[in-house]
Amino acid sequence: MDIKRCGSQPPSKGPADWFTGAVRIDPLFQANAPARALGASVTFEPGARTAWHTHPLGQTLIVTVGGGLAQRWGGPVEQIRPGDVVWFPPGEKHWHGATATTAMTHIAIQEQLDGKVVDWMEQVSDEQYRA
Repeated sequence: MDIKRCGSQPPSKGPADWFTGAVRIDPLFQANAPARALGASVTFEPGARTAWHTHPLGQTLIVTVGGGLAQRWGGPVEQIRPGDVVWFPPGEKHWHGATATTAMTHIAIQEQLDGKVVDWMEQVSDEQYRA
C-alpha cells in the first residue's frame, strides 16, 4: 500500500506551450508498472484552457468544481459542470478548460502507451474558444 498524503506532491503551473491562461496541475497518482493509468487534478482560472491535443489511449475527465467547456475537433463547444464525466476516445483531437467567467477543476485520468500519455498540438484560438 502507498498513501500519497495531501500536500505531499507539489503542484506545477500549466506550461504556456500547452495551456492558455493560469492553470495549476496537482498530481494525484502515477502509473506503477504494470498499471498504465495516471491522474491529476487540474484547475483552470476563468478563460484558461488547454491547447488542442490527443491521448493515445483516451482520457476521462471528472468535473469537480466550477464551470467549464470542452470541444472535440469538428464538434460544438460543450458546457461541463460538477459531476459530469467526459470521455475522449483514443486519438480524438480535443481541448477543455474554464468558462470565460468561472474557474473549473477536473480530475484527468489517462493511460500511458509506451510511456506517452498526450500529443500536444496548436493553441485554441480566441475565436474557437468563444464559438
